Amino acid sequence: MDHPDFRVGGKIFATLDAPSKGRGMVKLWPDQQVEFIQSDPSVFKPAQGAWGQRGATYVKLAAAKKPTIRRALTAAWRNTAPKRIAEKLRLTSAD
Repeated sequence: MDHPDFRVGGKIFATLDAPSKGRGMVKLWPDQQVEFIQSDPSVFKPAQGAWGQRGATYVKLAAAKKPTIRRALTAAWRNTAPKRIAEKLRLTSAD
């Protein structure tokens, strides 16, 4: 794939599509995906097929506000990060 991706512990938690499409993807759990889509359906949409059913969620970047993107990226990062790293963030941050 020829697009930027974001990784933690060597695993992808988010990507950016080609600039012309204006969207990204965050790796959420299915229940998180439902919450994000319900909270802002103009921004979030499940990816196609099984990938989307497992939580891969498209983000329409032009329609998203920075705090919304931040929450989605943080959730995706925590879902993907090795437990010891994710736990350190939880202990040092106040969400």
